Amino acid sequence: MCTVCGCAPGETRIEGHHHPHSDDHHHDHAHPHDHTHSHSLLLQKPAAASPLVVEGLNLHFGKGPARAHAPGLSQSRMLRIEQDILGKNDRYAAENRARLEAQSVFALNLVSSPGSGKTTLLTRSIEQLDRRWSLAVIEGDQQTDHDAERIRATGVEAIQINTGKGCHLDAHMVGQALERLKSLEGGVLFIENVGNLVCPAAFDLGEAHKVAILSVTEGEDKPLKYPDMFHAADLMLLNKVDLLPHLDFDVDACIAYARRVNPTVEVIQVSARTGEGMADWLAWIERRRAARIRIRIEALHAQAKALESLL
Repeated sequence: MCTVCGCAPGETRIEGHHHPHSDDHHHDHAHPHDHTHSHSLLLQKPAAASPLVVEGLNLHFGKGPARAHAPGLSQSRMLRIEQDILGKNDRYAAENRARLEAQSVFALNLVSSPGSGKTTLLTRSIEQLDRRWSLAVIEGDQQTDHDAERIRATGVEAIQINTGKGCHLDAHMVGQALERLKSLEGGVLFIENVGNLVCPAAFDLGEAHKVAILSVTEGEDKPLKYPDMFHAADLMLLNKVDLLPHLDFDVDACIAYARRVNPTVEVIQVSARTGEGMADWLAWIERRRAARIRIRIEALHAQAKALESLL
């Protein structure tokens, strides 16, 4: 969580726009996003006893109420900070979700560790979707716009968010990027998160689904090592399966581990290089997008009937 991961207050850069975070700067328009950044911690009191649990040669710092440890912070203080951060983030996420749903935009939050092949998979997906719908990408990294340039080379609009010391995107950042995107009415928005299997799990961006991408070069036990991420995902893409003949990777064990932490997670095996599984992945997007739009239409019909009953 942000109380321990090293996220720092400061500046977020979006496509060359410089946005200093300060409490006295606010936007007054249809999608307000103030620039108050709640990751700044003031260490005013010494921490209570560490939540350390010792089991043989294993030291556990994640078994306290906050499920984490930060020098100088008590568990209760960490919980209050976490509630403040996530509460504010959830309010921004609700604004993002309302904005996306009003335009029938289907948003996916792609999460993974660095080197999973996320951007290559994304560019291949864009190419194979072949303008089936309007497409756009919000690209998250600590620095550079290398991945955004790779996306733009496909002809699709991409907004780069550089987080600086931040190790994940949050809903406030995504809201700023949404304001700069062209109309995506009825389209698909891919949000490529910062490469990190920890913090992005906790941050709702307003997306319809989180999609966890795990490459077979990373080890089949990643879902057990990083359970929060795989628990939060609705789909796991097992990527780079073309490399399986060269690796000691147990696919069945990996899927079993993922379903141990998330019994309902769907799994698709893919290779952006060979195209294996890509049709299944694109079909999943199409089904989930259609279901989301159908739910939206049904909700609008229900609202209309409720209004008619009042007249």
